[in-house]
Amino acid sequence: MPRPITKDTTLCMSLAARPSNFGTRFHNYLYEALNLDYLYKAFTTTDLPAAIGGVRALGIRGCAISMPFKEAVIALVDEMDESARAIESVNTLVNTAGHLKAYNTDYVAIRKLLAAHRVPPDCAFALRGSGGMAKAVACALRDAGFRAGTIVARNEAAGKALAGLYGFDWRAEMGDWTADLLINVTPLGMAGGAEADTLAFDDAAIRAARMVFDVVALPAETPLIRRAQARGKPVITGAEVFAIQAVEQFALYTGVRPDDALFKRAAAYARG
Repeated sequence: MPRPITKDTTLCMSLAARPSNFGTRFHNYLYEALNLDYLYKAFTTTDLPAAIGGVRALGIRGCAISMPFKEAVIALVDEMDESARAIESVNTLVNTAGHLKAYNTDYVAIRKLLAAHRVPPDCAFALRGSGGMAKAVACALRDAGFRAGTIVARNEAAGKALAGLYGFDWRAEMGDWTADLLINVTPLGMAGGAEADTLAFDDAAIRAARMVFDVVALPAETPLIRRAQARGKPVITGAEVFAIQAVEQFALYTGVRPDDALFKRAAAYARG
């Protein structure tokens, strides 16, 4: 029988432009499996300062931060952990008696996935995007030894700034250029938006690539992932990123780290 919700139940939450059930299913599965008196709920907002004020005022223990709030939330927190300060991007808030400390567990997830999938650091990559998540990915790539990289971003100022920060090149569009590793860090292909059916890279680029990586977690198989699989390319999915960074969040919120077997069961359940 599920644990009853009471006045003492600890609440954790997420904020995203397009909330999904992945985090809700993942965290609540682990709470029940570990008999923790916690509850997790996903939210969206059009008033970020008010939402973060609510996290602080209501004693909400943890808050996951997703696109497009990863950078805007920085001005609203009390303390930045080194993981967030180093890349000026936040995906996790921990509330301790009204003190909000910001972290970034995306970086950890990207590093682990690059290693797990044995992506060779000597390959050339194209990273499409220049926002908060793109910072985490670019930093993880640099720290994993990748040197031949290009940031693909229409926003010239943001794209050049990101490229310069981590020692990569910039270009506004792919054009006829190709890369060994294609990485999408934009909302292209995300469910619920006007560009849900849009490929982040065209078919020629996908055919030329050795591997494709899409950080979009909703749906688990984006148009880019489906096209890459159809072309026989190895892929890394946003669902993998989400699961690894979520377990890091879980440990920050609860002080408990599930073992690997339980983590895998929770991730499978979350994917539905």
